Formats: sequence, C-alpha cells, structure tokens
Amino acid sequence: MVLPRSRAALAPLTVTQLTALLRDTLEREIGRVLVAGEISNLRLAGSGHLYFTLKDDRCQVRCVMFRSAAQALVFEPADGQQVIARGQVNLYPARGDLQLYVDTLEPQGRGALQLAFEQLKARLAADGLFDEARKRPLPFLPRQVGIATALGGAALHDMLVMLRQRCPAVRVLVRPVRVQGAGAADDLVEAIGDLNAHPGLEVLIVGRGGGSLEDLWPFNEERVARAIAASRLPIVSAVGHEVDFTIADLVADRRAPTPTAAAELVVPRRSDLLARVGREASVLASTLTRAVARERARVLALARRLVDPRRRAQELRARVERAETRLGVAMRRRLDDARIAAAGIERRLEVQHPAARAAAHVRTVAALARRLDIGMRHVVAFERERSARAGAALHGLSPLAVLQRGYSLTRRLPERTIVRASDALAPGDEVEITFAAGSTRARVEESRRS
Repeated sequence: MVLPRSRAALAPLTVTQLTALLRDTLEREIGRVLVAGEISNLRLAGSGHLYFTLKDDRCQVRCVMFRSAAQALVFEPADGQQVIARGQVNLYPARGDLQLYVDTLEPQGRGALQLAFEQLKARLAADGLFDEARKRPLPFLPRQVGIATALGGAALHDMLVMLRQRCPAVRVLVRPVRVQGAGAADDLVEAIGDLNAHPGLEVLIVGRGGGSLEDLWPFNEERVARAIAASRLPIVSAVGHEVDFTIADLVADRRAPTPTAAAELVVPRRSDLLARVGREASVLASTLTRAVARERARVLALARRLVDPRRRAQELRARVERAETRLGVAMRRRLDDARIAAAGIERRLEVQHPAARAAAHVRTVAALARRLDIGMRHVVAFERERSARAGAALHGLSPLAVLQRGYSLTRRLPERTIVRASDALAPGDEVEITFAAGSTRARVEESRRS
C-alpha cells in the first residue's frame, strides 16, 4: 500500500509507524514464499536459532530459522548448500532489516532424508563403526535368541516361523518396539539395552518389514547406530526388503536382506545339523577303522620280529659265563701286579729305614738348637743395652727429672689446666702444685705480672 503524496506530506510517520506499515504490506502483499538459493554465513546461536544468508549470483537476503523449526531438520545445513526455503518475508523492526523467517528447509535436487542419510553415513564411517574388524561372528548354535521388532507384524511372524522350522529347541525372547514414527528410535535404543542385560541371550535380531525411507528412518538415527555398535551381543540387522538399506545394516555385525533371512542366519537348520552329524560320524567311523587296521598290521610286524624267549635266555646265559671268565682273568692279573708293587715298596723301605732317618733328624735338630741359643743370647744382650740407653735419654726428658731439680707444676682447679703464666690466675683461684715428691693445694692471694 502506498500513501497519497498529500497525506504523506501533511502527516509525517514515525519510524515505528513506517516499519509497522512495511510489515503489514509485506505480510499482505507477499505472504509465504518458496525461495531457492545458496546458504552462506551459517551460524547456530546459543538460543538454538539458526541464522544464515540465502543468496544467488546477484542478490542475497538474511534468514532466520527459530529453534523449534531448526530442531525438526533431519539433515545438517552447511555453507555452500543449495536449498529451498519456505517461510514468511517480514521486517525486523529493531534494525529495520528485511528477513525471511524460514519454517522449513530442504536440499535442492535431493530429499532432506537422503542428505541426512549420507551425512550420518560419512560421520559414522569416520568413527570406524562400519569397520569389519570390529564386527563379531555369530554363534554357531545359540540356545536363546533376542528379537527387537513390532508385535503383530509380518516380520515377527516370519522370523518365528523360520526359527521354529529350522531349530525348534531354540528359545526366543521378543522385545516389542515401535518401528516407525515419533519415539521409535528411542524404543529401539532401550530395547537393545534391555536385551543385552538379559542373561542367556547369545544373539539379537533388530528389524522390521519393508517401507518407505520415512518409515525406515528410525533405523537411520545416530543413537540407534551407536546402540548397535555398543551392544555386547552380536546383532543381525533385518530391515525391510532386499532393496532397502539403512545405517543399522552398516553398523550391525551381519546384515540380512529380510527378516526371514535373519532367522536363517542366526540358527542352522535341524535337518542340516543331523545330516552334518551323520557325515561326521561316517568320517569318524572310517578314520577309526583305518587306524585299527594300521595298528593291527603294526602289531603283527612286531610279533614277527619277536625272538623266542628261551633262545634269548640261552644267549644271555652264555654272555654271563663269558663275562665271568674275563672277570676272573682280570682279577688274577690285578693281584699279581699288586704283589710286584708291594715287593718294590718293601725294598725301598729297607733302603730308607725310618730309624736311620730319625737319628739324622735328631742330630740336625740339636745343631739348630745350639745355634738358636747362641743367637738368642746375642739378641737379648743387644736389646738390653739399647733399652738402657733409651731409658737414660727418656729420664733426662721426663718432667719428673725437672721437678727433681727444684721446679714445680701448677694446675688451676677444678679443670686442672696447666698454668704457664701468672696472668692466667686471679686472686681467689684454687690451684694444685705438684713437686718432685707429692703435691699440695693452695689459694691465690695475689697475682703479679712480670
């Protein structure tokens, strides 16, 4: 709406009135629009609102997506993405800025769910959740199987029928979950945790029947994928039909194209087991038969090589007799050699009789004793003379000799230190005076300094 020039001139508008007029005009004349463009300057505020610019090669417009709408996005917007935004063009009065208030945002050229699938797939692949090295083998013959799926669905019916046909003895524990719609992803995460906590279970099947990408979306949620990766039990993913593929299929230890195929994967067919046991029994019987025949032939060969025990005893007896003969000859020879050696020793003893050798030793000892006596006398005389000279010299240096000449030795009491000068004493000090004969105590009355 445009005001007549005369009215605009007669009645000036305030800024607030102008912005309100512009907002009303935009809401009335433009309303809701679809705008295609490229995202730039994307920023997620702390409040949860999403701010960005939508541009083409010539122009740009500021956009805001409030938290409630931003939380509903299934993909992650990013700078450079071509998108289609649906929303209301309006004016932000505080700054007078024209903005597009976005309600929904979709990637241009492909669906939002498909883009979200590819983004999550790339992120989980970078975290290693798809690596074959972390995937575990399925047990050969589990006694208990856990299933997380919807009650009353065709998928559960097909799995139960197949499990009963293939291995009737296996026990099945079903954890009911919602498999599509709001809350289904949370149900799946809780179900995986509950089944992992149940004792006795050895393998899990998580799945549902076919459907659209939207129907299967809970199996593409990140929290479901991480719950499958964190499971202590191996998990078989059985989502949809053969053409359907989900993130859960990539993370699970095994992927089954259908729920029925999942039941075939987790338990072997009873008839196949019986046939296998029969084959193994036949192989075992044949192996035992061959082993018995081989050992029988070996025993027969040993029996042919066995010698008659009586002949063997005769041979041993002859060997003993020959050994006795050789032993007698050797003992007689040793005795003769010993007699000859004893005679030689006897002759040598006669030449060197002990009595003669003892007499010679007695004479040698007597001569040595005389020499020792003479030597000792000389040494004693020499040492006595040297001691006398040393004693005389020591006596000359002894303090006692000095005292004999009239000198005395003074010590201060009680510490008994020797007094060498008169200034070391003060009147009243007690001293001990030592003479050549005896000692006495005295008190200093006067101390004179030289």
